[in-house]
Amino acid sequence: MADKNRLKMRREDRAKQFAPFAALKGFDEALRAKEKIIVEKPRLSEEERDELDRNLHTIERGNLVKVNYYEDDECLEMTGVLSKVDMDAGYIKVVNKKLAFSDVYHLEVVKNIYD
Repeated sequence: MADKNRLKMRREDRAKQFAPFAALKGFDEALRAKEKIIVEKPRLSEEERDELDRNLHTIERGNLVKVNYYEDDECLEMTGVLSKVDMDAGYIKVVNKKLAFSDVYHLEVVKNIYD
């Protein structure tokens, strides 16, 4: 039986009772960081280096490219439009991601702008 002297709890306050609660702030992120598998940077053979160098010298701004690169102990892949090639500074920019030549281990043109 309800107590008539008690005030009825507001709906927002009742909902807060069932909200998720994290007793240890940052614990989930720390666990995810621990689960990360660290990968060594791939070493390219001489043929692979030559092919990569050829591709880096033939790509053009506006090409749709697929790039495999190494970043933060991970091997990652990205597909996007090449927005900049800077041979002097040694980097390419795919969409808004700046990638140093030294971090790229595979590059392929998916679609040429002149096709």
